[in-house]
Amino acid sequence: MKQSQITYWCHEIIRSQAVKEGFYIDATMGNGNDTLMLCDLAGAGGKVLAFDIQEEAITRTKELLDQHGMLDYAELILDGHEHMDRYAELQSADVICFNFGYLPGGDHQIATSASTSVEAIKKGLGILKSGGMMSLCIYSGGDTGFKEKERILEFIKELSPQEYTVIVNEYYNRGNCPPVPVFIFKR
Repeated sequence: MKQSQITYWCHEIIRSQAVKEGFYIDATMGNGNDTLMLCDLAGAGGKVLAFDIQEEAITRTKELLDQHGMLDYAELILDGHEHMDRYAELQSADVICFNFGYLPGGDHQIATSASTSVEAIKKGLGILKSGGMMSLCIYSGGDTGFKEKERILEFIKELSPQEYTVIVNEYYNRGNCPPVPVFIFKR
């Protein structure tokens, strides 16, 4: 049986849809698992930008990529995801990944927030190519997680169906505020 963890599921959907050797963005690098998966897709012919606001995330991701021989495939950027438009052109990315919440194993007081996350999604949609996709892993809980989840879901519900297909999934029989996997496909 395949895993049902949200990140594993999102990776499988991305691999099934993404072009190889494209341009990918990990908007919330964390421990580097999404960055690693995107580097595997990119290979030597593609490019990955990965963002985080914590030095610890950069260090962990650099170590992970180095262990897999993929350090040269990614540019690791110490900046908030809401600034990705400073580093990527409009209509340039094939895939953009988000994992909202806090750094696993890190300080839970440092987490994504509703205002910067919605701003980052807006900018990401402009950077996304036609035919590209965005993956959102929305974790809720803590002091700000529920507000962030609500704001993100409100925002994506209003996206034009002529421009985007938005698929919101849920873990139907899991309690304790399970994560919400979301996929946005740009037409």
